[in-house]
Amino acid sequence: MTRILILTGDAGEAQEIYYAKFRIEEEGWQAVIVAPERRVFHSVVHDFEPGFDTYVERPGYRVEADLGLNDVDPTEFDGLVLPGGRAPEYLRNRPKAVAIVRHFVETGKPIAANCHGPLLLLAAGGMSGRTLTCYPELEPDLRIAGAEFVNRPFVVDGTIVTVRGWPDNAPWMGQFVRLVRQRLNL
Repeated sequence: MTRILILTGDAGEAQEIYYAKFRIEEEGWQAVIVAPERRVFHSVVHDFEPGFDTYVERPGYRVEADLGLNDVDPTEFDGLVLPGGRAPEYLRNRPKAVAIVRHFVETGKPIAANCHGPLLLLAAGGMSGRTLTCYPELEPDLRIAGAEFVNRPFVVDGTIVTVRGWPDNAPWMGQFVRLVRQRLNL
């Protein structure tokens, strides 16, 4: 069975976690949510309010992690999903999380990163010379890492698909599913 790892945790963006999970399951694949520990964690909802210079954050859904970071063998998975929210800021400082992402980068397995998810790609390395998108305020982070930032609904660079945020969920998962099918000849 095709298995897809979703790497997130507290303050992960709810719409990006659940949209990915349900879209993967719609394909008949197994979606496995991993967080720092196997427990229920708290997602958030980021939205845009008139008069605010940046997004606002509200409590989201409780999410059950299937595995903790130390329980993950990335060789057992066919693809990786990196939802945004603030979780990637935290996870990029966890060596095990970075090692998991690095495995997917180095092996060329499909990766889908949304909003702040590309922060984990940058921490894993290998993004120099790549073209990516992300939440536009992260453009300096991408450029410092040697990646080219473009402000488009989605960008596919090899086996990595990136999008700006949850409003781009449909092309994000559509392109990711295409990449997984292509890699696995499905």
